[in-house]
Amino acid sequence: MKKHCILAVVSGLLLAGFTLQGQTYSFTTVCQNEATPVKDQDRTGTCWCFSTVSFLESELIRTGKGVHDLSEMFVVRQNYNNRIEDNYLRRGKGNISEGSIFHMALKAIGQKGIVPEAAYTGLTYDRQSHNHGQMTAYLRAVAETAIELKDRSQAGHDLQQALFDIYLGELPKEFEYQGKTYTPESFWDALGLDLNDYIEVTSFSHHPFYQEIPVEIPDNWDHERMYNVPLDELVAITNHALENGYTVGWDGDVSEAGYSAFYRKGYTLNPKDKSLDAKTLSQMEGRIEEEEVTQESRQATFEVFTTTDDHLEHIVGIATDQYGTRYYITKNSWNTDCNETGGFHNISESYFRGKTISILVHKKALPKDIRKKLGL
Repeated sequence: MKKHCILAVVSGLLLAGFTLQGQTYSFTTVCQNEATPVKDQDRTGTCWCFSTVSFLESELIRTGKGVHDLSEMFVVRQNYNNRIEDNYLRRGKGNISEGSIFHMALKAIGQKGIVPEAAYTGLTYDRQSHNHGQMTAYLRAVAETAIELKDRSQAGHDLQQALFDIYLGELPKEFEYQGKTYTPESFWDALGLDLNDYIEVTSFSHHPFYQEIPVEIPDNWDHERMYNVPLDELVAITNHALENGYTVGWDGDVSEAGYSAFYRKGYTLNPKDKSLDAKTLSQMEGRIEEEEVTQESRQATFEVFTTTDDHLEHIVGIATDQYGTRYYITKNSWNTDCNETGGFHNISESYFRGKTISILVHKKALPKDIRKKLGL
Protein backbone atom coordinates (compact mmCIF):
# COMPACT_ATOMS: atom_id res chain seq x y z
CA MET A 1 0.00 0.00 0.00
CA LYS A 2 1.35 3.40 -0.95
CA LYS A 3 1.83 6.12 1.62
CA HIS A 4 -0.95 8.33 0.30
CA CYS A 5 -3.36 5.38 0.47
CA ILE A 6 -2.55 4.80 4.13
CA LEU A 7 -3.06 8.46 4.91
CA ALA A 8 -6.44 8.41 3.22
CA VAL A 9 -7.68 5.24 4.87
CA VAL A 10 -6.12 5.55 8.31
CA SER A 11 -5.12 9.09 9.09
CA GLY A 12 -8.36 10.42 7.71
CA LEU A 13 -10.09 8.55 10.51
CA LEU A 14 -7.54 9.73 13.03
CA LEU A 15 -8.02 13.36 12.09
CA ALA A 16 -11.78 12.98 12.50
CA GLY A 17 -11.30 12.27 16.21
CA PHE A 18 -12.80 9.63 18.43
CA THR A 19 -15.59 10.08 20.95
CA LEU A 20 -16.03 7.54 23.72
CA GLN A 21 -18.64 8.48 26.29
CA GLY A 22 -17.46 11.96 27.34
CA GLN A 23 -13.95 11.56 25.97
CA THR A 24 -12.96 13.16 22.68
CA TYR A 25 -9.52 12.61 21.19
CA SER A 26 -8.51 14.00 17.81
CA PHE A 27 -5.21 13.23 16.11
CA THR A 28 -3.01 14.95 13.58
CA THR A 29 -0.41 12.98 11.63
CA VAL A 30 3.12 14.33 12.03
CA CYS A 31 4.81 11.76 9.80
CA GLN A 32 3.82 8.39 8.41
CA ASN A 33 5.98 5.97 6.47
CA GLU A 34 4.83 3.46 3.93
CA ALA A 35 3.57 0.05 4.97
CA THR A 36 1.79 -2.89 3.38
CA PRO A 37 -1.85 -3.71 4.23
CA VAL A 38 -2.83 -5.10 7.62
CA LYS A 39 -2.89 -8.91 7.82
CA ASP A 40 -4.45 -11.35 10.29
CA GLN A 41 -2.47 -13.75 12.46
CA ASP A 42 -5.84 -15.11 13.58
CA ARG A 43 -5.69 -17.95 16.15
CA THR A 44 -1.91 -18.20 16.34
CA GLY A 45 0.84 -16.79 18.54
CA THR A 46 2.80 -15.52 15.55
CA CYS A 47 2.62 -11.74 16.05
CA TRP A 48 6.43 -11.74 16.23
CA CYS A 49 6.60 -12.94 12.62
CA PHE A 50 3.81 -10.74 11.27
CA SER A 51 5.41 -7.65 12.78
CA THR A 52 8.90 -8.53 11.55
CA VAL A 53 7.71 -9.36 8.04
CA SER A 54 5.68 -6.14 7.93
CA PHE A 55 8.81 -4.26 9.00
CA LEU A 56 10.82 -5.90 6.20
CA GLU A 57 8.09 -5.16 3.67
CA SER A 58 8.35 -1.49 4.64
CA GLU A 59 12.12 -1.70 4.30
CA LEU A 60 11.69 -3.01 0.76
CA ILE A 61 9.45 -0.05 -0.06
CA ARG A 62 11.83 2.41 1.60
CA THR A 63 14.81 1.11 -0.35
CA GLY A 64 13.01 1.27 -3.69
CA LYS A 65 12.54 -2.48 -4.13
CA GLY A 66 8.77 -2.31 -4.55
CA VAL A 67 5.75 -3.63 -2.69
CA HIS A 68 5.92 -7.33 -1.76
CA ASP A 69 3.62 -9.60 0.23
CA LEU A 70 5.94 -12.02 2.02
CA SER A 71 5.02 -15.33 3.64
CA GLU A 72 4.96 -15.31 7.43
CA MET A 73 4.29 -19.03 7.73
CA PHE A 74 7.40 -19.96 5.76
CA VAL A 75 9.38 -18.20 8.49
CA VAL A 76 7.23 -19.61 11.32
CA ARG A 77 7.95 -23.15 10.16
CA GLN A 78 11.73 -22.71 10.28
CA ASN A 79 11.49 -21.00 13.66
CA TYR A 80 9.66 -24.05 15.03
CA ASN A 81 12.47 -26.26 13.77
CA ASN A 82 14.99 -24.02 15.54
CA ARG A 83 13.16 -23.90 18.86
CA ILE A 84 12.43 -27.65 18.94
CA GLU A 85 16.14 -28.33 18.43
CA ASP A 86 16.99 -25.79 21.15
CA ASN A 87 14.49 -27.43 23.49
CA TYR A 88 15.98 -30.86 22.85
CA LEU A 89 19.52 -29.70 23.63
CA ARG A 90 18.21 -28.04 26.80
CA ARG A 91 16.69 -31.42 27.77
CA GLY A 92 13.16 -30.09 27.64
CA LYS A 93 13.88 -26.85 29.50
CA GLY A 94 13.48 -24.66 26.42
CA ASN A 95 10.42 -22.81 25.17
CA ILE A 96 8.34 -24.49 22.46
CA SER A 97 5.24 -22.35 22.82
CA GLU A 98 4.19 -20.18 19.87
CA GLY A 99 5.85 -16.94 20.96
CA SER A 100 9.16 -15.50 19.77
CA ILE A 101 10.66 -12.07 19.10
CA PHE A 102 12.13 -10.13 16.17
CA HIS A 103 15.59 -11.62 15.82
CA MET A 104 14.23 -15.15 15.61
CA ALA A 105 12.35 -14.28 12.43
CA LEU A 106 15.49 -12.67 11.01
CA LYS A 107 17.54 -15.75 11.93
CA ALA A 108 15.08 -18.08 10.19
CA ILE A 109 15.18 -15.94 7.05
CA GLY A 110 18.98 -15.98 7.13
CA GLN A 111 18.91 -19.78 7.32
CA LYS A 112 16.28 -20.64 4.72
CA GLY A 113 15.39 -17.46 2.85
CA ILE A 114 11.79 -16.43 2.32
CA VAL A 115 9.04 -16.71 -0.30
CA PRO A 116 6.08 -14.59 -1.39
CA GLU A 117 2.77 -15.20 0.35
CA ALA A 118 1.37 -16.70 -2.84
CA ALA A 119 4.08 -19.37 -2.83
CA TYR A 120 3.41 -20.47 0.76
CA THR A 121 0.23 -19.41 2.51
CA GLY A 122 0.46 -21.83 5.43
CA LEU A 123 -3.17 -22.80 4.80
CA THR A 124 -4.21 -26.36 3.97
CA TYR A 125 -7.49 -28.33 3.74
CA ASP A 126 -9.24 -25.31 2.21
CA ARG A 127 -8.84 -23.32 5.43
CA GLN A 128 -9.23 -19.56 5.05
CA SER A 129 -7.60 -18.51 8.34
CA HIS A 130 -4.71 -19.57 10.57
CA ASN A 131 -5.23 -21.79 13.60
CA HIS A 132 -2.22 -23.57 15.09
CA GLY A 133 -3.92 -25.19 18.08
CA GLN A 134 -3.76 -28.81 16.88
CA MET A 135 -0.38 -28.41 15.19
CA THR A 136 1.34 -27.11 18.31
CA ALA A 137 -0.17 -29.87 20.45
CA TYR A 138 1.17 -32.57 18.13
CA LEU A 139 4.54 -30.83 17.82
CA ARG A 140 4.88 -30.72 21.58
CA ALA A 141 4.22 -34.46 21.74
CA VAL A 142 6.89 -35.14 19.11
CA ALA A 143 9.39 -32.87 20.88
CA GLU A 144 8.75 -34.41 24.30
CA THR A 145 9.00 -37.95 22.92
CA ALA A 146 12.44 -37.26 21.44
CA ILE A 147 13.66 -36.05 24.83
CA GLU A 148 12.14 -39.03 26.62
CA LEU A 149 13.85 -41.42 24.18
CA LYS A 150 17.08 -39.36 24.21
CA ASP A 151 17.12 -39.79 20.46
CA ARG A 152 16.83 -37.27 17.64
CA SER A 153 16.23 -39.92 15.00
CA GLN A 154 15.71 -39.33 11.31
CA ALA A 155 12.26 -40.84 11.68
CA GLY A 156 11.40 -38.32 14.37
CA HIS A 157 12.64 -35.48 12.19
CA ASP A 158 10.59 -36.76 9.25
CA LEU A 159 7.50 -36.97 11.47
CA GLN A 160 8.02 -33.36 12.54
CA GLN A 161 8.28 -32.21 8.92
CA ALA A 162 5.22 -34.27 7.98
CA LEU A 163 3.23 -32.43 10.63
CA PHE A 164 4.28 -29.13 9.12
CA ASP A 165 3.35 -30.38 5.66
CA ILE A 166 -0.11 -31.33 6.88
CA TYR A 167 -0.87 -28.13 8.77
CA LEU A 168 1.15 -25.55 6.81
CA GLY A 169 1.74 -27.16 3.42
CA GLU A 170 4.79 -28.59 1.69
CA LEU A 171 7.71 -26.24 1.24
CA PRO A 172 8.30 -24.97 -2.31
CA LYS A 173 11.72 -25.85 -3.69
CA GLU A 174 11.22 -23.42 -6.59
CA PHE A 175 8.48 -20.97 -7.51
CA GLU A 176 7.61 -18.39 -10.14
CA TYR A 177 7.37 -14.74 -9.14
CA GLN A 178 7.02 -11.74 -11.42
CA GLY A 179 8.22 -13.71 -14.42
CA LYS A 180 11.29 -15.29 -12.80
CA THR A 181 12.06 -18.60 -11.12
CA TYR A 182 13.46 -18.54 -7.60
CA THR A 183 14.36 -20.75 -4.67
CA PRO A 184 13.62 -19.35 -1.21
CA GLU A 185 17.29 -18.48 -0.80
CA SER A 186 17.69 -16.83 -4.20
CA PHE A 187 14.49 -14.84 -3.69
CA TRP A 188 15.77 -13.42 -0.42
CA ASP A 189 19.08 -12.58 -2.09
CA ALA A 190 17.20 -10.83 -4.90
CA LEU A 191 15.30 -8.66 -2.42
CA GLY A 192 18.64 -7.17 -1.45
CA LEU A 193 18.22 -6.51 2.28
CA ASP A 194 21.13 -7.15 4.65
CA LEU A 195 20.03 -8.76 7.92
CA ASN A 196 23.15 -7.36 9.61
CA ASP A 197 21.65 -3.87 9.24
CA TYR A 198 18.95 -4.54 11.83
CA ILE A 199 19.28 -4.46 15.61
CA GLU A 200 17.07 -4.82 18.67
CA VAL A 201 17.25 -2.07 21.28
CA THR A 202 15.91 -2.14 24.85
CA SER A 203 16.13 -0.15 28.09
CA PHE A 204 16.47 -1.81 31.48
CA SER A 205 18.63 -0.56 34.33
CA HIS A 206 19.45 -3.92 35.90
CA HIS A 207 22.01 -4.24 33.10
CA PRO A 208 24.69 -1.71 32.07
CA PHE A 209 23.75 0.80 29.39
CA TYR A 210 25.52 0.91 26.01
CA GLN A 211 26.18 -2.81 26.09
CA GLU A 212 24.47 -5.82 24.51
CA ILE A 213 22.40 -7.57 27.14
CA PRO A 214 20.03 -10.59 27.29
CA VAL A 215 16.51 -9.48 28.23
CA GLU A 216 14.97 -12.00 30.62
CA ILE A 217 11.64 -12.71 28.96
CA PRO A 218 10.28 -16.17 28.11
CA ASP A 219 10.07 -15.48 24.38
CA ASN A 220 13.80 -14.68 24.25
CA TRP A 221 14.29 -18.42 24.39
CA ASP A 222 17.67 -18.35 22.64
CA HIS A 223 18.98 -15.69 25.07
CA GLU A 224 19.97 -13.33 22.27
CA ARG A 225 21.47 -9.99 23.26
CA MET A 226 20.05 -6.54 22.52
CA TYR A 227 21.54 -3.07 22.78
CA ASN A 228 20.64 -1.45 26.11
CA VAL A 229 20.17 2.34 26.25
CA PRO A 230 18.58 4.78 28.72
CA LEU A 231 14.84 5.25 28.29
CA ASP A 232 15.07 8.78 26.88
CA GLU A 233 17.43 7.49 24.21
CA LEU A 234 15.09 4.61 23.34
CA VAL A 235 12.43 7.24 22.68
CA ALA A 236 14.92 9.41 20.77
CA ILE A 237 15.88 6.47 18.54
CA THR A 238 12.24 5.76 17.74
CA ASN A 239 11.46 9.41 16.95
CA HIS A 240 14.58 9.88 14.84
CA ALA A 241 13.88 6.73 12.84
CA LEU A 242 10.28 7.62 12.09
CA GLU A 243 11.08 11.24 11.24
CA ASN A 244 13.73 10.09 8.76
CA GLY A 245 11.69 7.61 6.76
CA TYR A 246 12.32 4.40 8.72
CA THR A 247 9.76 2.25 10.52
CA VAL A 248 10.20 0.52 13.87
CA GLY A 249 9.24 -2.92 15.19
CA TRP A 250 7.61 -2.81 18.65
CA ASP A 251 7.60 -5.53 21.30
CA GLY A 252 5.52 -4.61 24.31
CA ASP A 253 2.85 -5.23 26.92
CA VAL A 254 -0.77 -5.15 25.71
CA SER A 255 -2.33 -6.55 28.86
CA GLU A 256 -2.93 -3.10 30.37
CA ALA A 257 -6.37 -1.56 30.94
CA GLY A 258 -5.27 1.48 28.95
CA TYR A 259 -4.76 -0.74 25.93
CA SER A 260 -7.98 -2.73 26.05
CA ALA A 261 -10.17 0.24 27.06
CA PHE A 262 -9.40 2.30 23.97
CA TYR A 263 -7.95 -0.05 21.34
CA ARG A 264 -11.30 -0.49 19.61
CA LYS A 265 -11.42 3.27 19.09
CA GLY A 266 -7.89 3.33 17.70
CA TYR A 267 -5.64 4.56 20.49
CA THR A 268 -3.82 3.39 23.61
CA LEU A 269 -3.25 5.32 26.85
CA ASN A 270 -1.26 4.83 30.04
CA PRO A 271 -3.54 6.16 32.82
CA LYS A 272 -1.87 7.52 35.93
CA ASP A 273 -4.47 5.86 38.15
CA LYS A 274 -3.63 2.14 37.98
CA SER A 275 -6.67 1.15 40.01
CA LEU A 276 -9.00 1.84 37.09
CA ASP A 277 -10.11 -1.12 35.00
CA ALA A 278 -10.83 -1.01 31.27
CA LYS A 279 -14.60 -0.68 31.68
CA THR A 280 -14.27 2.24 34.09
CA LEU A 281 -11.73 3.98 31.87
CA SER A 282 -13.97 3.66 28.84
CA GLN A 283 -16.81 5.39 30.73
CA MET A 284 -14.82 8.32 32.11
CA GLU A 285 -15.36 11.81 30.78
CA GLY A 286 -12.75 14.22 29.48
CA ARG A 287 -9.04 13.77 29.06
CA ILE A 288 -7.39 10.83 30.84
CA GLU A 289 -4.34 11.87 32.87
CA GLU A 290 -1.35 9.70 31.97
CA GLU A 291 1.61 8.54 34.02
CA GLU A 292 4.96 10.32 33.76
CA VAL A 293 7.17 7.30 33.18
CA THR A 294 10.77 7.39 34.40
CA GLN A 295 13.60 4.89 34.05
CA GLU A 296 12.96 3.89 37.67
CA SER A 297 9.19 3.42 37.36
CA ARG A 298 9.63 1.48 34.13
CA GLN A 299 12.16 -0.82 35.79
CA ALA A 300 9.89 -1.36 38.77
CA THR A 301 6.95 -2.57 36.68
CA PHE A 302 9.25 -4.96 34.81
CA GLU A 303 10.60 -6.43 38.04
CA VAL A 304 7.17 -7.02 39.59
CA PHE A 305 5.97 -8.57 36.32
CA THR A 306 3.27 -6.02 35.52
CA THR A 307 5.16 -5.16 32.34
CA THR A 308 5.22 -8.33 30.28
CA ASP A 309 6.25 -9.44 26.81
CA ASP A 310 2.82 -9.95 25.24
CA HIS A 311 2.69 -8.79 21.65
CA LEU A 312 4.71 -7.42 18.74
CA GLU A 313 3.49 -4.77 16.30
CA HIS A 314 4.92 -2.37 13.70
CA ILE A 315 5.26 1.39 14.27
CA VAL A 316 5.03 3.41 11.06
CA GLY A 317 4.59 7.03 12.11
CA ILE A 318 3.97 9.76 14.67
CA ALA A 319 0.77 11.65 15.51
CA THR A 320 -0.26 14.19 18.14
CA ASP A 321 -3.57 14.74 19.88
CA GLN A 322 -5.24 18.09 20.54
CA TYR A 323 -3.38 18.33 23.86
CA GLY A 324 0.04 18.07 22.21
CA THR A 325 0.72 14.50 23.34
CA ARG A 326 2.87 12.41 21.00
CA TYR A 327 1.59 9.04 19.79
CA TYR A 328 3.08 6.29 17.63
CA ILE A 329 0.97 5.18 14.67
CA THR A 330 1.10 1.41 14.94
CA LYS A 331 0.09 -1.39 12.59
CA ASN A 332 -1.29 -4.52 14.24
CA SER A 333 -1.86 -8.04 12.88
CA TRP A 334 -5.43 -8.62 14.09
CA ASN A 335 -7.10 -7.95 10.73
CA THR A 336 -8.72 -4.70 9.62
CA ASP A 337 -11.98 -5.21 11.51
CA CYS A 338 -10.36 -5.48 14.98
CA ASN A 339 -10.99 -1.78 15.59
CA GLU A 340 -12.54 1.29 14.00
CA THR A 341 -9.29 2.40 12.34
CA GLY A 342 -8.58 -0.55 10.09
CA GLY A 343 -6.10 -2.39 12.29
CA PHE A 344 -3.92 0.64 13.10
CA HIS A 345 -3.90 2.45 16.44
CA ASN A 346 -2.05 5.30 18.17
CA ILE A 347 0.12 4.35 21.16
CA SER A 348 0.75 7.27 23.50
CA GLU A 349 4.35 8.17 24.33
CA SER A 350 3.67 7.44 28.01
CA TYR A 351 2.46 3.95 27.13
CA PHE A 352 5.50 3.45 24.88
CA ARG A 353 7.88 4.58 27.62
CA GLY A 354 6.33 2.33 30.23
CA LYS A 355 5.39 -0.77 28.29
CA THR A 356 7.97 -1.27 25.54
CA ILE A 357 10.16 -4.37 25.90
CA SER A 358 12.30 -3.73 22.81
CA ILE A 359 12.31 -2.27 19.33
CA LEU A 360 13.66 -3.45 15.97
CA VAL A 361 15.34 -0.77 13.87
CA HIS A 362 17.86 -0.19 11.09
CA LYS A 363 21.27 0.76 12.47
CA LYS A 364 21.40 3.87 10.30
CA ALA A 365 18.09 5.06 11.75
CA LEU A 366 19.80 5.79 15.10
CA PRO A 367 20.99 9.33 15.90
CA LYS A 368 24.73 9.59 15.27
CA ASP A 369 25.63 10.25 18.90
CA ILE A 370 23.80 7.13 20.08
CA ARG A 371 25.33 5.02 17.32
CA LYS A 372 28.75 6.18 18.51
CA LYS A 373 27.97 5.21 22.10
CA LEU A 374 26.97 1.74 20.91
CA GLY A 375 29.98 1.36 18.63
CA LEU A 376 27.82 1.03 15.50
